[in-house]
Amino acid sequence: MTKARISLTVAVLATGLGLAGCGEGGLPFGAADGGEGADTGAPAAEVSTRLVERDVEAPDVFSLTDQGLWDGRPSLGGVWVADASVTSPERVIIRNAANGKFVIGALFRRERVSPGPRIQVSSEAGAALGMLAGQPAALSVIALRREEVAPVAAAAAAPEAAPAATAPGAITATPLANVTGTAAAAIAAAEAAPTARPAIAPATLTQAYVQIGIFSVEANANRAAGQIRAAGLGATVKNESSHGKTFWRVIAGPAANAADRGALLAKVKSLGYADAYAVSN
Repeated sequence: MTKARISLTVAVLATGLGLAGCGEGGLPFGAADGGEGADTGAPAAEVSTRLVERDVEAPDVFSLTDQGLWDGRPSLGGVWVADASVTSPERVIIRNAANGKFVIGALFRRERVSPGPRIQVSSEAGAALGMLAGQPAALSVIALRREEVAPVAAAAAAPEAAPAATAPGAITATPLANVTGTAAAAIAAAEAAPTARPAIAPATLTQAYVQIGIFSVEANANRAAGQIRAAGLGATVKNESSHGKTFWRVIAGPAANAADRGALLAKVKSLGYADAYAVSN
């Protein structure tokens, strides 16, 4: 009986040593590392990209170089120019060829064409461009478009440190009952947890806002927004910049549906902003 017990003990010890030698990441019985087929390469770097928007000139959409005139009278709507060839409002960059000044503004259709320079200029645009009242100036008007670019790539995440190797001969025993109990509890918890359903985004109205105007002076933008709010409408002043120039856009809204947007646009135009139009934001 004693001999049988000793034989069983020796067999168990031999099996344990064999498993320790062939365990995950281990080399059996002190074999040399770096053998054929060993993987010594670092994990591939993961790069995340952050997209940003910027304005680019789009002469294929609209481009005009001609004489412009500010007649000296004050005008509403901030920075804008108007030409008879325009089919739809655009955001544009306006340059004065005489002094090199430029400003970001809106482009509208000129309804009434009178003798003289082709491009009609608002009072605020004329001031920003350094124009004198009643004196024509050579202007360049080019449409702007937004494009997404990736200027900066985030640094690759550092690889995690490899776990320390277990010293040879150090064997940690874990009771099988604890392992099976933990696994059973995890499975039960996973089965009991409800499956999350993705949220459905509510439908939104395209071009739910109405643009009042683009202003090169913040005080003028705030004044226009105050007038819109005094009429019981929501108004927002958005500080933006393009080509190194800062400007302020005033928008009203948002509207919940197309009918509300039509009523909002009509109300804004009744306040004197005849060139207001619908925008997405």
